[in-house]
Formats: sequence, C-alpha cells, structure tokens
Amino acid sequence: QVQLVESGGGLVQPGGSLRLSCRAFGVTLQYTAVAWIRQAPGKEQEREGLACITSWNQITYADSVKGRVTISRDYGQNSVDLEMNNLDPDDTAVYYCAAGGDYCSDYRCSRCDYWGQGTQVSVSS
Repeated sequence: QVQLVESGGGLVQPGGSLRLSCRAFGVTLQYTAVAWIRQAPGKEQEREGLACITSWNQITYADSVKGRVTISRDYGQNSVDLEMNNLDPDDTAVYYCAAGGDYCSDYRCSRCDYWGQGTQVSVSS
C-alpha cells in the first residue's frame, strides 16, 4: 500500500534548474529518513546517493552535488523535494527517492524500505 512517486524531471539546458518532488502515499514521510539517489547512463550497475534527510531533519549531501542541490520537506504535501541548480550534462540520470528508518548513511537512508519508480532528468543543449 506504500507508494513513493517522483515527479518534476524533464529536459533542461546546461546551467538550468529543476525541482523534483517525492510524494508519499500510505506512509508519513516526516517520520522517516528520505534520500534522493540517481542512476546515470553508463553506470547502470550503480545508484549514487545524492542527498539524505534524517527523521529529525539532519541533512547530508554528496560532494558531487553539494552546493548545487537542496533537499527539503513539504509537510503539507507529504513530500520531500530536491531543488537542483546549475545543472550539467553529467547530471543526466534517472532520479529516485527512497525512504525508511530514521538515519542516513552515505547520502542514503540506512534502511530504505520504500522506493519510487524514478523520474528522468536530461541536461542537454
């Protein structure tokens, strides 16, 4: 019954911005750790953690995106958003949200019980 749904992806030019949203159904995200994770072309065997927020709202960012992304909660929407700025073609990937437990480790939730289906982000001129 638990579903995470990502949205907000699309095609943007280098230097542009996007705001991704992870909306939850059947679970209240404010009580869980939530992470944004991406899978890039050519790295299909690996998913890279980008940002994670603990259940008490401690936030960590991966070095690859630190300074360009912001993770935040929207309690009214039962969502966790990822704002991305100054996008580069290397940011092209499928972006996933995942949630579970209380803690974050390596920019992921330590216990990611729930995953969304992903949203495509393409950065190209």
